[in-house]
Amino acid sequence: MGGATHAKWAACAVTVALAATACGGGGSGGGAGSGIVSSSWGDPQNPLEPANTNEVQGGKILDMIFRGLKRYDPRTGKAEDMVAESIETEDARNFTVTIKDGWTFSNGEKITAKSFVDAWNYGAHLDNNQKNAYFFGYIEGYDKVHPEKGEPSAETLSGLKVVDDRTFTVRLSQKFSTWPDTLGYPAFAPLPKAFYDDREAWLSKPVGNGPYTVDSYTKGSQMSLRKWEEYPGDDKAQNGGVDMRVYTDNNTAYTDLMAGNLDLVDDVPAAQLKNAKRDLGDRYINTPAGIIQTLAFPFYDSEWTKPGREKVRRGISMAINREQITETIFQKTRTPASDWTSPVLGADGGFQKGLCGKACEYDAAEARKLVEEGGGIPGGRLKVTYNADTGSHKEWVDALCNSVNKALGKDKACIGDPVGTFADFRGKASKQQLDGAWRAGWQMDYPLIQNFLEPNYFTDAPSNDGKYSDEEFDRLVNEANGETDTAKAVGTFQDAEKILAEDMPAIPLWYQNGSAGYSERVSDVSLNQFSVPVYDQIKVE
Repeated sequence: MGGATHAKWAACAVTVALAATACGGGGSGGGAGSGIVSSSWGDPQNPLEPANTNEVQGGKILDMIFRGLKRYDPRTGKAEDMVAESIETEDARNFTVTIKDGWTFSNGEKITAKSFVDAWNYGAHLDNNQKNAYFFGYIEGYDKVHPEKGEPSAETLSGLKVVDDRTFTVRLSQKFSTWPDTLGYPAFAPLPKAFYDDREAWLSKPVGNGPYTVDSYTKGSQMSLRKWEEYPGDDKAQNGGVDMRVYTDNNTAYTDLMAGNLDLVDDVPAAQLKNAKRDLGDRYINTPAGIIQTLAFPFYDSEWTKPGREKVRRGISMAINREQITETIFQKTRTPASDWTSPVLGADGGFQKGLCGKACEYDAAEARKLVEEGGGIPGGRLKVTYNADTGSHKEWVDALCNSVNKALGKDKACIGDPVGTFADFRGKASKQQLDGAWRAGWQMDYPLIQNFLEPNYFTDAPSNDGKYSDEEFDRLVNEANGETDTAKAVGTFQDAEKILAEDMPAIPLWYQNGSAGYSERVSDVSLNQFSVPVYDQIKVE
């Protein structure tokens, strides 16, 4: 997810004109005895459709109001059955899904096999223009409902069949042994009939099947979620609800936390990292997360695809002193990256320290040599675009550019290029409107090496904003996905990664820890492996 893109982003189009506490409003962090947690947040890019949300802020809400077939254990990241009773296969291509009895949506509607099948068909169809349609690409018939060119020739995925109320079958277009592990991603959530009956009304106040319901939302101010008392899952909310307060500057959120006006900041700004431990003591969290930050390039710009430009990109990578930046700017809440995945995967899951090789090691002399051999930086200057609204990017972008300028011996070889808001920035990136490099990255959707590589670098993948394309990379990814032996699959994915090390479509910068701080009003605060607070486990004192 985007960004961290999902690398999992314009602001929500729907605004509900309901009263909400203004961002950082005065008073206590939620009111003594109210049982309501107040947390910093940012408006999502799009309305909260599960198949149309591929960024972090929207993803946080979907994780609170939906539960899918699988859920990722907050501590280990392991995919475990949630609404699914079982997902069985004998050939890694044909799957039989049985759902548990007793699950309903918060409006009382029973969840059946059709709730999933209809939602997946909706998410996959070209006419519905869902950003996460690609996640249904392995299901047979996707090419008919979402053709690369022309109009759809089918309305539904031929690989999906409802057997009875609690059973449906899935046929994939190729073997994908770990496909069930992807099903905790929100795109695969079920949808109620109300979604199709009046989509605009549903978008204004989404109805899901998770521990929380949406009470109200005022764009730019706050989304209020409240505990669903009848929630059938075993991970019931331990608080009365969560008020997600919109901040355009995380420094302001941190100030409000320190003043007792906010309970939780889930992304401590860089400027405060050196103070956080002293300010918060045990209420400061710094834990590894499945997030990598990168510097992406515009392959849709012919200047960046000329022969030799790969040398320029590798040279820029070698001009970045990752050790120094992670030490001084991030106070060791980041670790220099040496591949395109994350250490939380572990060696068995596909992480390989040093896979990037010398291209990810600081070497000023070699950097200058490679940039010159590659014909120089297009236009003579590298612009690094970033969103300026969180207050956490300017420092490291300036430090990165200072490192590049020093290594290349030119004062203005690299400059920061701020864009006002996260939504505006992501809008430009996803529409190929950036003319230089930009801050990118990836917060894993599910803990598989495939998720770090395919959505970002496979030809025409949904989060491949730079439009990078390489036939051999695509071939190796497809081969790895079809491999039933996990160890062999991981090895093939790593072979694909080695192509990235040569082409450098995005420069690995650092692996990110999740950082958070919380007030004395709350306890049992933790971050999952996606760096998202486990909101349902937070208790209010």
